[in-house]
Amino acid sequence: MVLLRALDVFFFVFHTAWIVFVLAGWIHPRMRRWHLAAVFLTAFSWVGLGYWYGWGYCPCTDWHWQVREAMGNQPQYMSYTRFLVESLLPVRISRFYVDTMTVMGLILATALSVMLNISSTRRRHGERTAVESKESME
Repeated sequence: MVLLRALDVFFFVFHTAWIVFVLAGWIHPRMRRWHLAAVFLTAFSWVGLGYWYGWGYCPCTDWHWQVREAMGNQPQYMSYTRFLVESLLPVRISRFYVDTMTVMGLILATALSVMLNISSTRRRHGERTAVESKESME
């Protein structure tokens, strides 16, 4: 039971950190490439793996629910985000609302990540080109 409790805490912390990173990892310039990979992995899970396991499938949620079931806690939620919000805040939230906000959060984070990564790549390429041009003029 101690191992199951430790796994429950691990998944709660890890999955929560993953969600925060997916939503906000684009902010720090050095994390943008990692963030882009994280949003694509998340989207692949939801859509790619979701094709076989059900749309919005997340391995972390699946594994966490298996741990909680082994502890005798039947999952009350289909959405990990809803579980997280209702575990941390004294609110009840509709499944439709939380699912909509979750998908919108991923879409917005993905768009920001793609745009900022493209901008960073162009800026690095432009800086290199300017330096190379300056050297060739000398």
